[in-house]
Amino acid sequence: MKPAPFDYALANSIEEATHYLADRDREAVILAGGQTLMPMLSMRLARPELVIDINEIEELTGIEETDTSIVIKACTRQVTAINSEIVKSRLPLLHTALQFVGHFQTRNRGTIGGSVAHSDPVAEIPLVALALDAEVELRSINASRRVAMADYLVGPLVTARQPDELLTAVHLPAIVPTERTGTSFHEVSERHGDYAIVAVAAQLTFDGAICTNASVAFGGVDDIPVRIPAFEAGLIGQMLADGVPDTVLDLVPDRMNPGSDQHASADYRRRVARTLAGRAVIAAVADAQGEQ
Repeated sequence: MKPAPFDYALANSIEEATHYLADRDREAVILAGGQTLMPMLSMRLARPELVIDINEIEELTGIEETDTSIVIKACTRQVTAINSEIVKSRLPLLHTALQFVGHFQTRNRGTIGGSVAHSDPVAEIPLVALALDAEVELRSINASRRVAMADYLVGPLVTARQPDELLTAVHLPAIVPTERTGTSFHEVSERHGDYAIVAVAAQLTFDGAICTNASVAFGGVDDIPVRIPAFEAGLIGQMLADGVPDTVLDLVPDRMNPGSDQHASADYRRRVARTLAGRAVIAAVADAQGEQ
């Protein structure tokens, strides 16, 4: 199929892009990597009147490091993040998860900001952003704001970004070098590179053998990626080298609302989420101990 007719604008600055977005007379969409947008246009699942290309905006590309966080600009390619030593050392969970995103061809064009902007419920990058308590930076023609990922995710492919706002960066808290931290990412899909049926991202902090902090996010089990506070709380204070107690794992399927489709039933998703949660925790423990 061919896309429905649309106008095209190549923005050369954030100000120019937000100026286009502020025009309420026609529906506009942002083109960054295009790995989701272009198929949607071709299948006419999206019929915008204006496509705004932001690939030439230099200030939307790059990875910046601070003492406490890593800022990844919206148009940064996924392959750039995978190969970044900053991401490898200070965002190991993201580094691992990125290797599950599509295939190398799509990662060469796909962007970090594009995935977060789209926020598919089973996409790996938004899932990691939720697990890490990331913040999304949004810019309009008159203002800018930062929104916590937990508040940014609203529904299936629906976010808190307003029509006149441009996603400019994602702020991800980095691991603290002085703390003992382990991460892991697990997913089940029909084929490697396909969308996940269920995915789990975990980051645990330890004092000796005791878990002192736990962040575990689940994808594919609800309308949006979710965290289960009761499950995370059940991990804290535990020695997890031998696995997660069944009483804690049983909290997982009871606190999610998956749907059924041609890929998997809701019951299957619950069972897989419980199993992957246990595997993710064990792998994070091993990572913290330097065994991976």
